[in-house]
Amino acid sequence: MEGKNNRFLLLFCQIFLSGLAVDALSYDYGASIECLASPLKPQYGGGIVGNPELDHGTTGWTTFGDAQVQQRVSKEGNNFIVAHHRNQPHDSFSQKFYLETGKFYTFSAWLQVSEENAQVAAIFKTQSGFEHAGWVAAKSGCWSMLKGGLTVNASGPADLYFESKNTSVEIWADSISLQPFTEEEWRSHQQQSIEKARKSSVKLVAVDANGNPLPNATVTVTQINGRFPFGCAISDQIIYNTGYQNWFKSKFKYTTFENEMKWTSTEYARGPEDYSKPDAMLRFTSRNGISVRGHNVLWDDKRFVPGWAQSLSPKDLRFAVDNRVNSIVRRYYGKVISWDVVNENLHFNFYESVFGKYASAILYSKVNGIDGGTTTLYLNEYNTIEEPGDGASSPDKYLQKIRELRFGGYKGPLGIGLQGHFRTPNLPYMRATIDKLASTGLPIWLSEVDVVSGPNQAGYLEQVLREGHGHPSVRGISLWSAWRPQGCYTMCLTDNNFRNLPTGDVVDKLIREWGTFPAEGFSGVTDSKGRFEARLFHGDYKVIVTHPNINGSSVVDQSFEVGPMDESQKKIVHVKVSI
Repeated sequence: MEGKNNRFLLLFCQIFLSGLAVDALSYDYGASIECLASPLKPQYGGGIVGNPELDHGTTGWTTFGDAQVQQRVSKEGNNFIVAHHRNQPHDSFSQKFYLETGKFYTFSAWLQVSEENAQVAAIFKTQSGFEHAGWVAAKSGCWSMLKGGLTVNASGPADLYFESKNTSVEIWADSISLQPFTEEEWRSHQQQSIEKARKSSVKLVAVDANGNPLPNATVTVTQINGRFPFGCAISDQIIYNTGYQNWFKSKFKYTTFENEMKWTSTEYARGPEDYSKPDAMLRFTSRNGISVRGHNVLWDDKRFVPGWAQSLSPKDLRFAVDNRVNSIVRRYYGKVISWDVVNENLHFNFYESVFGKYASAILYSKVNGIDGGTTTLYLNEYNTIEEPGDGASSPDKYLQKIRELRFGGYKGPLGIGLQGHFRTPNLPYMRATIDKLASTGLPIWLSEVDVVSGPNQAGYLEQVLREGHGHPSVRGISLWSAWRPQGCYTMCLTDNNFRNLPTGDVVDKLIREWGTFPAEGFSGVTDSKGRFEARLFHGDYKVIVTHPNINGSSVVDQSFEVGPMDESQKKIVHVKVSI
């Protein structure tokens, strides 16, 4: 890559990985989605769990409810604990702990049931109530990993127990772990992950035309684009309000249309379709280089199926659905980066109730066939990371839906959308859930993040965003904060004059910190060997070099890219600087 003139100095840009030492117990991101013949060893050696592998009989464990509890030994010699003759869902085995506020508890266990399949929850009974730590779809004949976590709002004793609504099955458990982390340790995990997954080190070496080091050169590095997608939903108000337009395009390069692409918006009454609003919104995003997530093709919640469509016969509904899929996907093919195809189809099943179990798989295949087979099609669900007590959208239920799509014939690109509508965040559960879903290898987005209003809204929002950005498997985050003069869905970032609310201050701070949007440049001076080093978020940059010996002190600025790479990779960018 050449500068503007024929005479030049050389600036070598070397990008490489560099570790960050963190003085804390490392977090174990491992999670298994396989059902194994024998359980793996407990994470963290069991942490603070007594007798986690049941090698000492049932020492440390007691009966919870009216179950009978015993240790058993498999034919391979593996010890485990069993709750049998259960009469109530909560009848199981238990261990007592003292849990502290301000601590983050990551929990894991391997579960099996005596027959068929059953959903099993891990629950902590505390002085203030019952805290779900996680769920697993346990099977007979093999061991499944439950991974979750919890925090408590008051220090005190707590009883761990396991619960299943299917009281006819025995609950078996082994390799049980409860590991506490301090807030400082938890933040260190995030930072360590960011340093490894989101950033790389850059070494700039300035030399003269003869290859000699050029000390005391001023190097200015400016980010042009960030690599991590961080966006925010928009409403149709963006079409009319220049203040909204200016505010949005100064902060975000990714968006989702809140309601304007939905079927109820484009075909409220059967017949002529009206795409005027999403068309206008796409003109705005296209002019300003903003990428759009397609939301949504269909919604499995009957309340959000057009009223006229709900009353159709199955045959006529199929025709209407086919028309809807063809209409919106063909219209916006190549104009969106992804599609939410059948929204919230873990909690709801309108189309499955009419067309059969594999309705979603058929609909994903239709969209994939129209959109060229390369655009990632997402599941998009709520409560998977935000509500541990909602078993309908637990990570195992999410995995079950993925298997159902594949078994039903959908073979195309698939992604995991986790909405993230939070009240009080349970960060250990959130992290553990993403760990387990990440084991699929599918891309993960936090697709609709907001926090309900309250005195801790801004602080909770920062916690959630830091947790999402800090997880190595999260590919992008979109806020659910589309502005309307009458108010936002749950969380606004600004007032009606586009002045920041506390939540907006949090977003601005993180945008600057993460480098997700073009930022002001920073400068430094090369050392005696002509070197200048920096740790940069992945993205596109330009570098400008000036030196006292360069006439007029003006030089060419040169672009370079910082991206992920493994330990064996190096990248050299030659920058020719005018003299």
